[in-house]
Amino acid sequence: MTFDFDTIINRRASESIKWRKFGDEILPLWVADMDFRAPQPVIDALQARLDHGILGYPGLPEGLTESVLGWLSRRHGWEVKPEALIFLPGVVTGFNLAAQAFARPGEGVLLQTPTYGKFFDVSRHVNFIQQEMELTRDANGQYQIDLDAFESAITPKTRVFMLCNPQNPTGRVFRQDELEAMAEICLRNEVIICSDEIHSDLIYSGHRHIPIASLAPEIADRTVTFIAPSKTFNVAGLKASVAIITNPALREKFEAARRGLVGWVNLLGMAAMQAAYAEGEPWLESLLPYLEANRDYLAAFVERELPGVTMAKPEGTFLAWLDCRGLGTGQTPSTFFLKEAKIAVNDGAWFGSGGEGFVRLNFGCPRATLEEGLSRMKAAVEDRGLGVG
Repeated sequence: MTFDFDTIINRRASESIKWRKFGDEILPLWVADMDFRAPQPVIDALQARLDHGILGYPGLPEGLTESVLGWLSRRHGWEVKPEALIFLPGVVTGFNLAAQAFARPGEGVLLQTPTYGKFFDVSRHVNFIQQEMELTRDANGQYQIDLDAFESAITPKTRVFMLCNPQNPTGRVFRQDELEAMAEICLRNEVIICSDEIHSDLIYSGHRHIPIASLAPEIADRTVTFIAPSKTFNVAGLKASVAIITNPALREKFEAARRGLVGWVNLLGMAAMQAAYAEGEPWLESLLPYLEANRDYLAAFVERELPGVTMAKPEGTFLAWLDCRGLGTGQTPSTFFLKEAKIAVNDGAWFGSGGEGFVRLNFGCPRATLEEGLSRMKAAVEDRGLGVG
């Protein structure tokens, strides 16, 4: 079976935030939204549901739970019971709900920075104490966890640790020993782990995603895990995700925190999720080497053609974390590239402490789009004589 990831599909005429936010002259390589058609089984499932013609209030579709459980088992070796699944309209909704379920205003939520910018809203929404520890960037540009700093960041008020694995924006896929060490510290300090694993299916050669809750029953008892088909199968606009909570007491608290504010998943989102997890695997198996080739092309281009910019190859995700501090643009690098190269990338400051001077670039696109974006970046750097001394 062959799949086409090279065709450029015009998204400017659609409602796409990615393609419409900055105008027609800007090439968007920012928000985590790939430029590939969803797998055909997903499109067929949506079309079949529309052909039925009645789009009333949905219950849980037959077979959806089995599709999710089968996916977790096949892809991650994680055996989960059906009652552990809670379906939600989005991972961002889920991790906000988790924090509100397990912490009260004035208590602490711990983040590792740089991290996904939406994590910072969690504390702002409910007046939690935002606690942070910064990941350590090694000589090769990869990020490591200083476990002493991690534990020191925990105080008697810390209630929730927001883990992002695979890590956005750095692309780290945490090893088993790293996960075990963080989990042990959280258990010892009675901290709930809220693990955003939305990129868990997008892992490159030589690496393996390990759900932190799969390590041991006692870790699962203190963990809420979030997954979704949105990044994996490029269906983010359908807002369908899953919380996995094996501890009945935690599930009860989590459900109670909905308080009439967090509703059910929409009908089409559940149809897409079921089709993706049941029939989308061949598409994903073709996508992964395409993304890995894009990643390698990007890394080689940065090293060869963009003096003053460095990057470590991400171990997962379709997002690259570029260190632009050597460019000397006199402005944020994202602003420089937007104005001078006519490309949009995420500004590193949005990801918190340690992100200043970086940009996040989305390489989940046809190779020709990536080549065009990098060509524009190179021309802008050369025109200004940047990064050469």
